[in-house]
Amino acid sequence: MRVTQILIPISKLPRYNKLMLRKIKNPKVRHAVIILVAIIGILALTYGLLFSLTGRSQFARSVVWFDADVGDINRFPSRVIEASVSSDLPVALNNKTSEAFKRIDPAMGGGLDPTLVAGGDLDAFLTRTDTTAFLVVKDGVLVNEWYGENIERETLQTSFSVSKSFLSTLIGIAIDQGHIGSLDDPITDYVPELLDRDPQFSSITLKNLITMSSGLAYEDQKTPWGDPAKTYYSPDLRATGLSAVIDEAPGKTFLYNNYNPLLLGMALERATDQKVTDYMSDVLWKPLGAEADASWSLDSVSSGFEKMESGVNARPIDFARFGLMFANDGIVDGKQVVPEQWVRDATSVDTTGDPSENYQNFWWVYPTGPQGSPTDFAAQGNLGQYIYIAPNEDTVIVRLGRDEGGVAWPWLMGTLARQLNGPPGPQNTP
Repeated sequence: MRVTQILIPISKLPRYNKLMLRKIKNPKVRHAVIILVAIIGILALTYGLLFSLTGRSQFARSVVWFDADVGDINRFPSRVIEASVSSDLPVALNNKTSEAFKRIDPAMGGGLDPTLVAGGDLDAFLTRTDTTAFLVVKDGVLVNEWYGENIERETLQTSFSVSKSFLSTLIGIAIDQGHIGSLDDPITDYVPELLDRDPQFSSITLKNLITMSSGLAYEDQKTPWGDPAKTYYSPDLRATGLSAVIDEAPGKTFLYNNYNPLLLGMALERATDQKVTDYMSDVLWKPLGAEADASWSLDSVSSGFEKMESGVNARPIDFARFGLMFANDGIVDGKQVVPEQWVRDATSVDTTGDPSENYQNFWWVYPTGPQGSPTDFAAQGNLGQYIYIAPNEDTVIVRLGRDEGGVAWPWLMGTLARQLNGPPGPQNTP
């Protein structure tokens, strides 16, 4: 069929468009305009159809929503993580963070663009780098609380892969409560149907999954059909997790892979016989003393499975509470919420030769001192979401934003934590 045979007849065009076409005397130009109008109409109808399918189609989501952004908190359905009584978090806001920032010299390292820190104005720097929230807790006290323009303190902000650190913490609690045996358990103890696809799944342990050394295939292709799109946009993430393919034996290679948290989430859901959100509310969010309800984005209304790889949304101040709990070895208001040994295992450099040396239990670790001393560590997510903990400096920093802003945030936050102790020199020598 020729294109001209499927075009809308001129008589069917709106009156305004018909008048415009009559003014075009050249038949070829008129014909080209008709084709262009038809193409635009077809594209608009296609987009509208895809938009209507975003609730249940991975392809539609990939095309319409395109790359992930912080607005995804409003696109995916979600389930509430209920809070209870807020924990004690003293507040004494001061200018020490701003003064410490002025002492950071780009020449110190970290690849920091000098133009971003020109003038040493922390507020201006945060604005330039698309930051939406920047909180600092020093010695257990909130000393800096900054929000971007049009961002309310009470607004829930999404965290992307910071969510993996929450999932890891829930796994640790579930082990402590006896729901899960240990990280040495094979995933097939909890998701046995994987054996029907490949008997080799029995060799993949929860430890392999939580350290990103499972051996599962994952190609970082930016297409609507690639692994990143599948594990982010799929309306049935349980089925997506079950579709994972083994590429090599576990424990050989570190590969950041979003099939891993999906399978761990399924294991947690089955082991506790609860929705992950409900379990988190009971054993973590309420005991943590979060001041407000949070939410966990879901793959779809029909599936109702939490986006294990990226879906926790909360007030920045409650992300800070989570970081402070880890800085305090899992203790909140004198109560052990997360097992102390789990905190240490999850946030220390692995010295056993594991391929995930600087990534433990869904936490990134940053050695900063002599071997054996506490390391800095962080929960971090796409587009520059961070909960950074510097134990030696007793400092927790939360940075959330629309983009990384061209900044190596772990370096910057680690440097800032050390500068908060004051300028180096004789006055700071014990």
